[in-house]
Amino acid sequence: MIKRVKNYNVIIIALWIAGVSCQSASEERLTIATAANMQFVIKELTRSFTETYGIPCQTIVGSSGKLTAQIMEGAPFDVFVSADMKYPEELFDNGLTTAGAKIYAYGYLVMWSMTDGIDPTLDQLTGSKVRHIAMANPKTAPYGRAAAEVLNRSHLYEPLAKKLVFGESIAQTNQFITSGAAEVGFTAKSVVLSPAMEGKGSWKMVDTSMYTPIEQGVVILKNRVSRRKEAEKFYNFLISEKSREILHQFGYSMDQ
Repeated sequence: MIKRVKNYNVIIIALWIAGVSCQSASEERLTIATAANMQFVIKELTRSFTETYGIPCQTIVGSSGKLTAQIMEGAPFDVFVSADMKYPEELFDNGLTTAGAKIYAYGYLVMWSMTDGIDPTLDQLTGSKVRHIAMANPKTAPYGRAAAEVLNRSHLYEPLAKKLVFGESIAQTNQFITSGAAEVGFTAKSVVLSPAMEGKGSWKMVDTSMYTPIEQGVVILKNRVSRRKEAEKFYNFLISEKSREILHQFGYSMDQ
């Protein structure tokens, strides 16, 4: 019996050490909450950042609205890379960031299709070939909000309402498009230019006059003071010339 107790204690101690080790490893990484339109380019940005500063990163990808809600609830993120300025400024107003948001890039909306015989343009949306149109949820995703703005300005939102399928984020919207669940959809230009998606299907730029410019903002969060210096380095890197080069490759611009 005594031997069993000793073995049990050894197991408990081993599990505690393993837990502490995993927690320490997580705490050493810079945690970056990232809007889903940035899911591909953020990999290249963090790779370049880590190569330059030796600081490992982990990214949490989601819609800007959902990530904001998580940050409000105390999620342990260090930096928030948003798809707009609204959500990071909301966090600033609630005292959760070190300063107001700064624009790091302007994003662009495209229409994308994997279905043969469909030209991804607004004119095609009312046709019988298009049964489902994918877009991100306008309530939580800035690119979804831009898509809704385009449809409203074209007087198409109500006529197409029954065809619309909403993803929680651009990432889920992309899944609807690439799987063929939706014959066409609205996504970010950075997605179709990414190495993972380049050359797949057909896409067209949406006229930028049809939607409010997509100003993408970044803020440093107050959650983890221990990682503040590293967070500041990533913040400065994101607005650096090196970052601009990478963002440009994925279809973003630094000027409106």
